[in-house]
Parts: sequence; C-alpha cells; structure tokens
Amino acid sequence: MEAVGDIAVIGLAVMGQNLILNMNDHGFTVVAYNRTVSKVDDFLANEAKGTRVIGAHSLQEMAALLKKPRRVMLMVKAGKPVDEFIEQLLGILEPGDIIIDGGNSLFEDTIRRTKYVESKGLLYIGTGVSGGEEGARRGPSIMPGGSPAAWPHVKPIFQAIAAKVTDPQTGAEEPCCDWVGEGGAGHYVKMTHNGIEYGDMQLICEAYHIMKDGLGMTPDEMHEVFKEWNEGELKSYLIEITRDILAKKDDDGQPLVDKILDTAGQKGTGKWTVISSQELGIPITLIAEAVYSRCVSAMKDQRVEASKVFPPSNSRFAGDRKRWIDDIRKALYASKIISYAQGYMLMRAAAEHYGWNLNYGGIALMWRGGCIIRSVFLGEIKKAFDKNPNLTNLLLDPFFKKAIKSCTRSWRKVVSMAVRKGIPVPALSTALAFFDGFRSARLPANLLQAQRDYFGAHTYERVDAPRGQFFHTNWTGHGGRVASGTYTV
Repeated sequence: MEAVGDIAVIGLAVMGQNLILNMNDHGFTVVAYNRTVSKVDDFLANEAKGTRVIGAHSLQEMAALLKKPRRVMLMVKAGKPVDEFIEQLLGILEPGDIIIDGGNSLFEDTIRRTKYVESKGLLYIGTGVSGGEEGARRGPSIMPGGSPAAWPHVKPIFQAIAAKVTDPQTGAEEPCCDWVGEGGAGHYVKMTHNGIEYGDMQLICEAYHIMKDGLGMTPDEMHEVFKEWNEGELKSYLIEITRDILAKKDDDGQPLVDKILDTAGQKGTGKWTVISSQELGIPITLIAEAVYSRCVSAMKDQRVEASKVFPPSNSRFAGDRKRWIDDIRKALYASKIISYAQGYMLMRAAAEHYGWNLNYGGIALMWRGGCIIRSVFLGEIKKAFDKNPNLTNLLLDPFFKKAIKSCTRSWRKVVSMAVRKGIPVPALSTALAFFDGFRSARLPANLLQAQRDYFGAHTYERVDAPRGQFFHTNWTGHGGRVASGTYTV
C-alpha cells in the first residue's frame, strides 16, 4: 500500500466532507475515514466522486496511506469522542506524527491533550475552524495552536484552504490562518470568536426588535435598512445574512422570519467564554448578556404567561423614523466596538495567564475572512494593533475613540427610549453601562468595599495611602481588630 496521502480527515459530517473537498481543490491528496465506514463509500460515490480523495476502512489502513510525518485531522464531536480517537491513534501512529483536532473543543481540554500527546512522542494541534459549511468548502478562518513543532508541517495545507483577504497595509493577499500559540491558544481564540459572535447576533436582533416594535417596520422595510447598512461601517457577514433573511418569503408569500419560533439554541462556546472571563476577572458583560438572552428566549411558555400578567403598553417611538434608524445604526456600531474591546481584553488576560504570545493584529486579520464575524470593522482593529502592539484596550485607540464619541448621543437616545417603551435591549444597554463604567475615574466601589469590611472584615485600601496597603475599621465599636485574609476568586 503506497503512502500517497498528504493528510487524513476523520469524520464525514458536513464540515469534514467540505474541508476534504476544499483540500482536494487545492491539490492535496486526502484520506477520508469515518467510524461508520459505510459513510466512506457513500462519500466517495457521491460528493467526492471524480476527486483524488482516497477512502480508508480502518485506522490502520488510513495510517498506511499517509506520508510521514502523518497528519490526521479529527472532525468529530467535541468531548469524549476526541479522547477516544486520540487513544486509538496513539496505538497506530509513530513519534513525530501529528494529531489535529478541528472541532469546537474546550481550550482546557486542548491544553491537556497537547501535553498528553507530546508525552507519547507525537505532536498535537487544536485548531478553531470558523465559517460554517460554506466556509469549510470555500475558505474558512483557521486558528491553530498546540505543539509549535507541528505548525510547519500543516501550514501549507491550512493556509492554502483558508479564506484570503487583502492586507490593508501591504496590499498583499493574506490567508485567514496563522499560528496562534502553544497549548490551547488556538481553541481559546476560536472560543472568544464565538463569544463575540453571540454578542454581534444579539445586538443585531435588538436593532431588529426596535425597528419592528418601536418603529412598526415590516421585514421588507428592514431588509432595505440592512441592505444599506451593509454598504457602510457595519458591512459584515452577519449584517448581510440578516438582510437576506428579512427578504425571504414562506410558501404563502409571507415573511418567513415572522413564522420562526422565538426560542434560540446554543452549543456552549458562548457559555465557555463567559466562564473563562469570570475565572480571569474580565468583564465581558455584553457577551454574558447575549448568552443569557438566549436562555430567556428558551423560557417561551413562562414569557407568554407573563405577557398576560404584565401586558405591554404602546411601544412605538415618536418622531422621525429615518432619524431613529440612523440613531439605531450608531447605537449598534458603538455597542459592536464594546463587544470587540471586551473580547480583546479577555484574550489579553488569557495570554498573560497561560503564557501565550498572541498576535492581536494577526487575529483580526484571521477573522477578516471566512469566519462568521468577518467584517470591514476588523480591518480597523488590525490597524490599531499595527500602530500600537501594546494597546491595552481598543477604546483607547484614536479611531475607536472618535467612533464612540460620534455615536454616544444616539446610543443613549436609543437605549433610553427602548427602556421607556419596554423593549428589551440587554446587549445595547450593558454595552453602554460598561462604557460609562470604563470611562469613570471613580466608581462607588469604595462604598462596596466599606460594606465588605463592615460585615466581613475584608479590609480596604485608602486614597491617601500607597496601593497594596490595606486597612480595617471597627465599624460598630464592638467588633474585633483582626481582619480577614485576602484572596482573589
């Protein structure tokens, strides 16, 4: 059996099949394997007919068909199936061979797996792949991390099949794929991408809700608005598909969007992002609200009952509709900036905590094409980090500072009117609240810390003493002089 395969892909669901076909289109010989081997024959007889894709009916046959070092990519369900395949592959592959996990795995699992596979003499990559079915087929955003020594062996394949964008600085065509970092860095960046995706989607849904209930607009009218927005600073994949969704008609000629039940699902990456932010102490409030908004949407029966107890009042906005639409656009744009600022805050904290050297401008470039959150907006993030690689927060970059200032009045106007009219805007409002907190030189946390010291002797710092020096007050006159120990959760 001749070793002719450049890479093997295990898992022939839609994403796996499309990645294989993408690799084939770029001249690579792919070995396809699936646990249910009948799917291999079915794939070769249909989607892969006429290609150079080779089918394998066992892991042993798959390994024998691969050139060394062998590259094996898992496109299977995250969790236990990944660990099970790793164990099987370790008994078949040889030192120096590479196992790649291309699923939505939790980054902590990738950290563990990288160490484990390296201890066996092999190399491991955990890579985020974003762009859905179409991205996998035509060019996804790929975010690899894990064993640095593995990168040169997969780089030609990954960068060939990835989406391509033009670098705004050099004018060169760049692949939306580059090495992210060691351990779980690749899957962490993909997780953060998905968290920002949650935020973007929720913000767009709130803009839609305001236009629908606040301005009384039809889906066709909103289609025209999103069509216009997709020609400006909001131009993005999510704005584009929202435009198309609003124009789609059901078989009876009525807008399909109005017939879809208002309960949203989620697969967990948004939740993981929020959990990680809590562990690192980073306030990604917008992403958290986006996750919880999906949870609220799932409470359909309770919401219907509550609407009878607390019936809505008139939710229509008074005033010029065209002006309101422009205000909503600005509120959406400002909140989107906050979403990315929070996402980058989280990645910076994670990089420091896990010892990763993340290229923040490079990440923006990787996200500019192929992925779900791709947008022209990301080009400005790339420029910001090119100008200042040590930028601590996007809100401090001149471009974003100017953009926020130009949108603030409309942002406040939209949020306040939505609150007055009873239209829920959790993401738009929490983005504004974060901004106001971030720009405040003094917050009421002095009172909060006094409360903690009062009931738990948790101590406090003073404005007239050096940072790091802690004090305790006997607030009642009959408390003790001993303070509680300090710790961070």
